[in-house]
Amino acid sequence: MNPTQRSAPAPAVPLLDIGRGNRSIRDEVLRAWEEVYDSGRFLFGPAVERLERAVADLSGTRHAIGCASGSDAILLALMAIDVGPGDEVIVPSFTFFATASAVWRLGAKPIFVDIDPKTFNVHPDLVEQAITSETRAIIPVHLFGQCAPMDVLADIAQTHGIALIEDAAQAIGAAWHDRPAGSWGLAGCLSFYPTKNLGGAGDGGMLTTNDDALADRLRRLASHGMRPRYYHRDVGINSRLDTLQAALLEVKLRRLDAWTESRRVNAHRYGELMEHAGAADWIEVPFESPNARHVWNQYTIRVRGGRRDALRQWLAERGVGSEIYYPVPLHLQECFRPLGYQRGDLPATELAADEVLSLPIFPELSDQEIQTVVRAVAAFGSRGLSAAA
Repeated sequence: MNPTQRSAPAPAVPLLDIGRGNRSIRDEVLRAWEEVYDSGRFLFGPAVERLERAVADLSGTRHAIGCASGSDAILLALMAIDVGPGDEVIVPSFTFFATASAVWRLGAKPIFVDIDPKTFNVHPDLVEQAITSETRAIIPVHLFGQCAPMDVLADIAQTHGIALIEDAAQAIGAAWHDRPAGSWGLAGCLSFYPTKNLGGAGDGGMLTTNDDALADRLRRLASHGMRPRYYHRDVGINSRLDTLQAALLEVKLRRLDAWTESRRVNAHRYGELMEHAGAADWIEVPFESPNARHVWNQYTIRVRGGRRDALRQWLAERGVGSEIYYPVPLHLQECFRPLGYQRGDLPATELAADEVLSLPIFPELSDQEIQTVVRAVAAFGSRGLSAAA
């Protein structure tokens, strides 16, 4: 390095700090990996079976089936119920791409519906209005760690004879009316991407279900549709959770409840400090439904008055990490242009995309760091209000 150059200063508060969370369990993970390495069972090893049983117990289901990613989990769930060309699947537009891409990949049509502006989750009244004779499935997303209103959605799905598939990628350990995420629908889809509440060292996913026949088909589809070896009843895909990932996740799962509680404490602290700082005058803190156990994969505020991007820049200049989940709704993505959606079709979704900003919420976040974030947010607000005056 040129001696006149300086390295960039470390952020005052990073959006994520995966390394901080992993350091305390490093030795335990390495021992688990050493055991897998010495066994040579890199696929279908005992750690995978143990993790599947533990996740099934956590989710209140009879079965959990490992796969290669949360995206594959959604794809496999739709494949297992034979969704294909001519079918419609109702999905939110305000979510990550994988929810709708799995539908499109199978030749089916995603039907985008608007959200409840308080929770950011799909609005059940709009789901029911979108049902047609071609509707095969509904995929609510438990966005940011808070469950969609699953009792209402389950009733709608049952009334119309439609499959209900939960995208619980951000919501492991969450619940609605004390019933775990992943146990309400025909299948639940989990992600172990490193930034998730239960994050691996790469991609990984899992499906949960109480349906014995569906569980059996999901296992087969995730392994090329093959059983026994080299005999294929279905055209499946190659989507397996490897044993090294499972061994790491097994170590982490034992700490998930404590990490979730830390996230919940951090979210509550944010709310207290934001109110005390007067930030509620121009931002909206996240809403937690009394029916939900929110696990806070993200802490997402709304920034009113078209000031979101300016606040994000202000925070970045002060070393505070943030992210926009999600800046472009799915119904306005270029790849879905053939569906014919236009700006204005989903107003609550579009407003959320213009206003949301996610702040650091990871379990190891200190109270001092939370105060740093809130002071930076409040300083921006005071500056903006003074300028307006």
